[in-house]
Amino acid sequence: MSDIRKICVVITARPSYSRIKTALQAIQHHPKLELQLVVAGSALLSRYGTAVDFIEKDGFVVNEKVFMILEGEDKTAMAKSTGLGVMELSNVFYNLKPDIVITIADRYETIATSIAATYQNIPLAHLQGGEVTGNIDEKVRHANTKLADIHLVTNEDALQRVLKLGEEESSVFNTGCPSIDLASKVLKAPKINFNLKEKYGGVGAEVDLSKPYIVVMQHPVTTEYKSAKNDITLTLEAIDDTGMQTLWFWPNVDAGADGTSKGIRTYRELHKPKAMRFIKNMEPEDFLKLLYHAKCLVGNSSVGIRECSFLGVPVVNIGTRQHRRLRGKNVIDVDYNKNHITEAVLSQKEEAKVYAEQQRQKRIITIQSMISYMNNYDILNSQQVSGWTKNLKNSKNSKKRTQLRKRKHFRRDSIPDPKELPSHKKI
Repeated sequence: MSDIRKICVVITARPSYSRIKTALQAIQHHPKLELQLVVAGSALLSRYGTAVDFIEKDGFVVNEKVFMILEGEDKTAMAKSTGLGVMELSNVFYNLKPDIVITIADRYETIATSIAATYQNIPLAHLQGGEVTGNIDEKVRHANTKLADIHLVTNEDALQRVLKLGEEESSVFNTGCPSIDLASKVLKAPKINFNLKEKYGGVGAEVDLSKPYIVVMQHPVTTEYKSAKNDITLTLEAIDDTGMQTLWFWPNVDAGADGTSKGIRTYRELHKPKAMRFIKNMEPEDFLKLLYHAKCLVGNSSVGIRECSFLGVPVVNIGTRQHRRLRGKNVIDVDYNKNHITEAVLSQKEEAKVYAEQQRQKRIITIQSMISYMNNYDILNSQQVSGWTKNLKNSKNSKKRTQLRKRKHFRRDSIPDPKELPSHKKI
């Protein structure tokens, strides 16, 4: 058996790429790992920014492309797209024969990845399990957790939730969120060094990035998809009332996406807002640079909960999509009320970036922990990879679990010393 282990990562949407990019780089450069990259779902679609183009531009080779999104963008289309994804990804894994599959977060496409891998007895690693949200994504995330063999969570709260779901303590690791790797890089070189219009196009008003601006990213809520058009219209009206320059990003492909998109187009045609520019997608680093210099992020994206907290960017979080999720002091929560949104935005834009310094003082455990774990554990060294899952979930006297508990880098009750992790960063 070859000493090289094949790590298959499935990217299904544009946010997934920023969540895993630094891990892809680490896998790619590891002497004992072979990266197998599968791009699927909305990451392939032009109306959502064709994230695959940015992936390939960064030098990654895409082994397989899986088209699995059905037209309709309602709850039935989501269910059917998931089923199609299971069928297509099953063939992909059969042909690629990976030693482990990595799935990311909570989108409905990710459960297709988990099912296809699990039923072929391929060990599954799940990134960002144990978190909560205010829509169907939470159920998908927890379902991924129950199907996964390795759990790479982003915080202690999530770790405890995964344990409460019944997962083995020895299989759960608080690695932090790998998107913070990119945010950390941006903090070191935050200057906007690209021409927005030339590089990314978009439609609408010209935006002068040397002057104050805000960023809006609002997705439909899958459990409230029928109100998507009305919800986005209220936000459009509120932002327009502020008179501020605005960079508005297109929504994810979810139930309700048609309503959100229609609401944007209708408002744009009827009211012709003088300070809004609408953009489909951007390279992760460029997007974070825009965020860093923005006066405020508005909407319901998880980037407001995570990256903006690290960067110190004020956030106005609208509605229930991030309900119960951990958030920093930079976030103000409001409902779908035009006046409330306007007032919150005007309040947040006056706030200084006082949050970032606190975050930079913390030790951030990067995704390199995951790579170090894979390198040390039997998934990279065992002569019986097929029996790995069984051995992991054996009785409490399991030799492998005992050995794993002894690895001080991954003790659940302690944070590793940065000096003990070669690639660890101190922010």
